[in-house]
Amino acid sequence: MNLKDILAVSGEGTLFKFIAQGKNAVIVENLETGRRFSAGATAKVSALDEIAIFTTGEDMPLSKVMDRIHDKENGGEALSHKQPDAGLKNYFAEVLPEYDRDRVYISDIKKVLHWYNILHKLNLLVKEEEKPEESAGDEVSDAATGDAAKSSTGVATGKAVGVAASKKTGAKAKEKAGFKAASKTESGSGKKYKPSGSK
Repeated sequence: MNLKDILAVSGEGTLFKFIAQGKNAVIVENLETGRRFSAGATAKVSALDEIAIFTTGEDMPLSKVMDRIHDKENGGEALSHKQPDAGLKNYFAEVLPEYDRDRVYISDIKKVLHWYNILHKLNLLVKEEEKPEESAGDEVSDAATGDAAKSSTGVATGKAVGVAASKKTGAKAKEKAGFKAASKTESGSGKKYKPSGSK
């Protein structure tokens, strides 16, 4: 799924679109209501395209996990995040059998399913275009190959608890667990914004 410029803000039960970088704040727009506000320094902002899920092998970008949910449901709605924990764990295991049971918490699973269903309801589940396969004689290595998978912003994903955030940007996310976000470059400018809560 293309999750570019889609953000989660701590304490808010929905998703937001990045609008602009303000002074000491990020201007965001509520995807469901269209209301805009500034996420200040005390808010923790996570960019969905910089999140990945811990597995027993390489971490899987959230966009790929959502692709799997989309395929499992044939484009339909996912299981509600309000279902009992045992059912949520079983469902997530069907979607991502290799997810790390020790580092992916039930709160992470609930967030992933809740976010998926919000995007589904708003018809914002857009699959990224697959790159055409390169010929055998043209082996141009991608910067993400053999390393961390790249998000749609070109920032490689790193690790966190249950999810992953960018290491390349050097942002210092303050959260001890759950979702972490890293700094991101605005398209068309050399400026960077850091989700609130980073230094």
